[in-house]
Amino acid sequence: MKRESRYRQMRMFVFYDLPNTTKMDTKNYTKFHKFLIKNVYYMIQYSIYCKLCINYDEVNKNNNRIDLHKPPKGNVRILIVTEKQYESIKILVGNKSNQEKYMTTRTVVEL
Repeated sequence: MKRESRYRQMRMFVFYDLPNTTKMDTKNYTKFHKFLIKNVYYMIQYSIYCKLCINYDEVNKNNNRIDLHKPPKGNVRILIVTEKQYESIKILVGNKSNQEKYMTTRTVVEL
């Protein structure tokens, strides 16, 4: 077993704003949202999801998966930050969610 350094780990943020005016728009929104949840992205704020990746290869793999499952309309953006950069986030109002607390304290072990 090898422990990955917290400083090699990266956070992948997905920001999205999708139309919800037709039934097809709603279906595409729901499908994309379920894809994120199924692939272990957790909600930071509404329409902002995050995933912990152990290295840049995993970031690329997840980037490609999002590209394959992105909805046909709307706005989807990805931001990659290192774990060290993520630790410098300052919360001005509110608290971390339980999911966020769990993902921040989680130790990644590669087998």
